[in-house]
Amino acid sequence: MTVSSVPRCPWCGDDPLYIAYHDEEWGRPQHDDTRLFEMLILEGAQAGLSWITILRKREGYRRAFHGFDPQRVAQMTEEDVERLMQDSGIVRNRLKIRSAIRNAAVFLQLQQQHGSFDRWLWSHTQGQSVLNHWPTLQDCPASTALSDQISKSLKKAGMNFVGSTVIYAYLQATGVVNDHLLGCHCHPAYGKTQA
Repeated sequence: MTVSSVPRCPWCGDDPLYIAYHDEEWGRPQHDDTRLFEMLILEGAQAGLSWITILRKREGYRRAFHGFDPQRVAQMTEEDVERLMQDSGIVRNRLKIRSAIRNAAVFLQLQQQHGSFDRWLWSHTQGQSVLNHWPTLQDCPASTALSDQISKSLKKAGMNFVGSTVIYAYLQATGVVNDHLLGCHCHPAYGKTQA
């Protein structure tokens, strides 16, 4: 099978960047705190926009937010916010930029309290990915009790742009939840149910 003919979740379409993200990242368990912070910034930035828009600006975000180093992002100032408002490499939304800085500080607090953000995040599922078995995109929820719980905890800790729908997308992106559809080659059951 060629790359283009492999069955995938339909949301990634035929854009090579989207396909690579779908095949190599989405739904795969992430345990690196820098990577987990990156996805938190990107998912927050995505709120109200398409994910492909954010993927295309990912390198811009990497440059703007110090390689997604939460320590450095937490130290950013209002001067940095003003500078980033002129940066066409990212989504120029003042609330989202400030949110990334604020969320970095909370991220560091959670790291300190729990040893790592990874440990805190994955404790919600006892360290295991939630593997779903959705036949179609329409079956896949926009939020769940798990995303409600994590969203509530993050908001209580002081984060924003972490509503339940954003957090469910984050859980999917970081592999805490595997929502590849049953017919997708990335689902563990793919090929086992084919005749």
